[in-house]
Amino acid sequence: MQSLSEHLNRKLEQERASSHHSSSLSLMSLGALGVVFGDIGTSPLYALKESFTQTNLPVAPENIYRFLSMIFWLLLIVVTVKYVMVVMKASNKGEGGDFALLALVQRLTRPSPSLFYMTGLLGVMAGSLFYADGVITPAISVLSAIEGIQVVAPSLHTIELPLAMFILTLLFLGQRFGTGKVGNLFGPIMLVWFSTLGVLGLMQILHAPQVLQAVNPLYAVKFIFTHPYLAFLGLGATVLSVTGAEALYADMGHFGAKPIRAVWLSVVWPGLILNYFGQGALLLLHPAAIQNPFYLLAPKMLSVPLLFLAAMATVIASQAVISGAYSLTRQAIMLGYLPRMRIFFTSAKEMGQIYIPFVNWMLLAMVLAVVVIFKSSEGLAAAYGVAVTGAMFIAAIQVSFVMRLKWHWPWWRVLATAGGFAVVDAVLFAASSQKIASGGYVPLMIASVVFTLLTTWKSGQRILSEKVARASVSTERFIKEIYKNPPIRVPGTAVYMTRLHNVIPASLLHNLKHNKVLHERIIFFTVGSQEVPYVPPENRVHVYNLGHDFYQLDLHTGFQDEPDVPAALRQCQARGMDFDDIHQASFFLGKETVISTEEPSGIARWRERIFAWLKKNASNAAAYYNIPSDRVVEIGGQYEI
Repeated sequence: MQSLSEHLNRKLEQERASSHHSSSLSLMSLGALGVVFGDIGTSPLYALKESFTQTNLPVAPENIYRFLSMIFWLLLIVVTVKYVMVVMKASNKGEGGDFALLALVQRLTRPSPSLFYMTGLLGVMAGSLFYADGVITPAISVLSAIEGIQVVAPSLHTIELPLAMFILTLLFLGQRFGTGKVGNLFGPIMLVWFSTLGVLGLMQILHAPQVLQAVNPLYAVKFIFTHPYLAFLGLGATVLSVTGAEALYADMGHFGAKPIRAVWLSVVWPGLILNYFGQGALLLLHPAAIQNPFYLLAPKMLSVPLLFLAAMATVIASQAVISGAYSLTRQAIMLGYLPRMRIFFTSAKEMGQIYIPFVNWMLLAMVLAVVVIFKSSEGLAAAYGVAVTGAMFIAAIQVSFVMRLKWHWPWWRVLATAGGFAVVDAVLFAASSQKIASGGYVPLMIASVVFTLLTTWKSGQRILSEKVARASVSTERFIKEIYKNPPIRVPGTAVYMTRLHNVIPASLLHNLKHNKVLHERIIFFTVGSQEVPYVPPENRVHVYNLGHDFYQLDLHTGFQDEPDVPAALRQCQARGMDFDDIHQASFFLGKETVISTEEPSGIARWRERIFAWLKKNASNAAAYYNIPSDRVVEIGGQYEI
């Protein structure tokens, strides 16, 4: 009887655990639906329409089947096979995205300097292209939704541009309040959105079921071989249907791979396919509907509700890209590609909810600029696709290193898989590139500026560190000299922040030179970012006793961790280390002023000036490291490069 009772209890516990897991998966899936799929989910607003606009082909059945076949197979190959089945397996400790992949590949290729350098450049290029995408996506998404006014109330079409700019401005102004309060609404809204896409598409397919024959890949293949130039133009337009695919990988760390895969296969993919084919069915019956096939899918009485729903969906899509830009910036700072910036955490529970004012206002300025320049979603469509396909191509190359060096796939399998993806992405990039002259130059210009800033900061910091190291005194030599000729030691603890090991910070030398005293306890504090998202708390802090009350304290952080100096010192106290007066410690920060000179430094003179400007405008180190401002002493120094 006891055995039976124990068996029943175990069974109940298993059922509870299974129920809890199922409930958790459902919540994560709903969250993923609200954040991950906004960009790709709003593509039906413009993708099929632009396929005809950019090729100038007549709205004839043969052309409708060709474009629908392209869209269907792009969604299958690029999104489902490449990202959902393969790329999402290449996680960096569960994290995804351009810089997470860069950190992973850099760790794998470190033994080979040439590969390490090449993959580093590729990763920075991909990150730069993401920022360009972050400018175009909010603009084209909101504009394409607002243009539904032409269907609902044609006489009001003149308010489309100012209304779109007003909505975008409100979106960016609200960023400082965080997305936590409205985040729980995103999932249900997007569930309604994708359900609406599917239902509207299915209703129209029932009127023209012959549209389903476009699933046959021969329509796309024959189009490519019989009219290669027109097919090339068509690919440049239909690629708009897969913009946002990279978000599946980028947001993997927030929701996990399983919920994202589940939502894509069960909700998003079916909803998109039904809507695209529904638009195709509508065009088969009413070719004139090409003016706006998305809004004309709906009965007239539902036009206004659909307009509001589309506006909400595009705002959510924009929010996902903006939040992604914040996360990418934070990762770039931690990996040493950008100077310190003020970062605000907008949620006490979720680390990923952050706000970076500088990024926010720069994005707003550029988004409003491209809206004014291009004026319509049709104009912006010419600028869209170049950045996305470029990032996709780089991702295929980066993942090939993961396949070979981490998964240990044989060469033939790597070439067949990653090579196949790269060929598809290269063709899509080439097709998108034919739009460079008509607007595609905008994201490339933005990406070029960002790439220059990222690489200039990284190179400048390396050159500056080498210069500082050459001019510094080694820690071992300094401590020996102090032992031989001890200065006055005053009570208390002094913490000297330094980037370099085994050299004395210039701030300490200046303090000793001018004040002729040292604190009785000296801590050299170095913060180093690892090529992983998070470092476990027990592995973050390492302390080395250098003798004569000198200590080296290393704080190891991941590119998603917060570099909190006081917390690290409290952790030392918790371990029983004799830092009992640490709350009264003085923190000495070196403020380095960089002066560009004509002497060769390893980078061009104009890049030296950019680095000096970035260095000058970096945010306050005390705030960045959470050091109390009333305990900080800043000591400046000039360095010529």
